[in-house]
Amino acid sequence: MCSNSSNPQAAVIQMVSGNDITANLEQAQTQLLKAKEQGALLALLPENFAVFGSRKLLTAGRQELHQQGPLRQWLAQQAKQLGLWLVGGTIPCTDKVINPDRVRAACFVYDAKGQEVARYDKIHLFDVDVKDAHGSYRESDHFEAGDAVVVVDTPIGKLGLTTCYDLRFAELHMALVAKGAEVISNGAAFTNTTGAAHWHSLLRARAIETQCYILAAAQGGQHGKRETYGHSMIIDPWGDILQEMQLGDGYCTAEINLDYVKQVRQRMPIAMHRKLS
Repeated sequence: MCSNSSNPQAAVIQMVSGNDITANLEQAQTQLLKAKEQGALLALLPENFAVFGSRKLLTAGRQELHQQGPLRQWLAQQAKQLGLWLVGGTIPCTDKVINPDRVRAACFVYDAKGQEVARYDKIHLFDVDVKDAHGSYRESDHFEAGDAVVVVDTPIGKLGLTTCYDLRFAELHMALVAKGAEVISNGAAFTNTTGAAHWHSLLRARAIETQCYILAAAQGGQHGKRETYGHSMIIDPWGDILQEMQLGDGYCTAEINLDYVKQVRQRMPIAMHRKLS
């Protein structure tokens, strides 16, 4: 429900994206509208929200060379029409690649006027063997890693951007805090196997050690042979889960209280106590 508090609300969108880009965009639009109606000022989409799987990555990525790319235009239009800051999960993009057969997993941020204000390219690529029906994941076969740490000013605070497998790397999150992050987003498509094992633990750990709010928007369901874990959630800087989904498409919202971030950091000033960097 909408809140009477003066604190801004953020939303995380959960999806079960498939092979049909148009259907994926319709699914995302439906949930974004619902989140806006509940008072969200900023919403986060999951990784691969529009293009899920490898078959269409390169073709789609080559269309996103500039702000007039169809997916970037769609994100801008949603943000403007809804009057909503939008963190666009990831879309494939080829404009910065060295290898022309690769794409970047690019997370674009749009303000409520539809202006593109930030971009983060996923740094850590998921090259892992998992005991599930899919078996072997080799993102580096299709993706090229980014290298920039990105924090952007938003209506809910200074937002640090991460994507999926980045969650396992505490040093990236520490770098975001060093750049002023008060909230950290993670658009993800965690496998069901790795999600069941580590998703909650890692998200709570990142919130506790950074003393930031964590926004985690996930894919959550069956995508052919691949199964994703879901459990999109919002966590406060003490590590408490404020809202959480299970499986399927949907959204959840929570207030972001920057005064609480300050209180947690003042009461337990771990940034001042840190000995190693």
